[in-house]
Amino acid sequence: MLVIGECINASNKTVAEAIAGRDREFIEGMAKAQAEAGADFIDVNVGAGQGTQGQETESIEWLVKTVQAVTDKPLTIDSDVPRIIEVALGNYSGETVMINSVTAEPERLESIGPLAAKRKALLVALAMGSEGIPDTVERRLEACEAILTNLTGIGMTAEQIYFDPLVLPIAVDSRQGLVTLKTIEQIKARYPEAKTVMGLSNISFGLPNRKLVNRAFLLMAAYAGLDAAILDPLDGKAMSLVRISDMLTGKDALCKGYIKAYRQGKIVD
Repeated sequence: MLVIGECINASNKTVAEAIAGRDREFIEGMAKAQAEAGADFIDVNVGAGQGTQGQETESIEWLVKTVQAVTDKPLTIDSDVPRIIEVALGNYSGETVMINSVTAEPERLESIGPLAAKRKALLVALAMGSEGIPDTVERRLEACEAILTNLTGIGMTAEQIYFDPLVLPIAVDSRQGLVTLKTIEQIKARYPEAKTVMGLSNISFGLPNRKLVNRAFLLMAAYAGLDAAILDPLDGKAMSLVRISDMLTGKDALCKGYIKAYRQGKIVD
């Protein structure tokens, strides 16, 4: 399972202040820590409403350059603003890159889709359209179908698309855990060449002992067919469960990855 490190996100007040203040040492330290913890991608997000669009594009340019200076891990450009994505890609020197995200909304497909196609990027696609997050598996799959049809029509392949089944807080609607899991299962059944990804921590919002809930849901999602997770790689127990889930779902031949991680002291009980 791919791990996308979620820590450099301006939705976190401390990170937002570090970006605004151009605190290079803080951002570099966070990037290196996530890479050393085993993140496969480093998510970078300057937020929305953190200033004018000009200020936000300056921030993403600085952020991309700062993170790349200390790690060769590929980045996930996390924004729904085409101009911010475009500026980030223009300052990105890596070969592999992921964009997060697009939806089935025509205006977003028409603006973000071509950026991903031109750059040959991996693209996170949220299973929703203009009416917001669907309540049912069927309506989420309808959004996925519209997205896949559009993106393959402009030259992208199914392998480049990472469908996000969407995770709503279980504390708000107790059905939503199962809706997410069933959506993952159906995406993998209908579009076997496409990938799946989700933001893990959303499931536990509003609950006590959130990390325990997140870790349990991670294992359930892995069984359903999850290919990638946006999570905190500094959570050693969560990272241990990523490796264990790969082993238990047949993705770790002869358990070599698990045994190697254990010998390196990376499996935390």
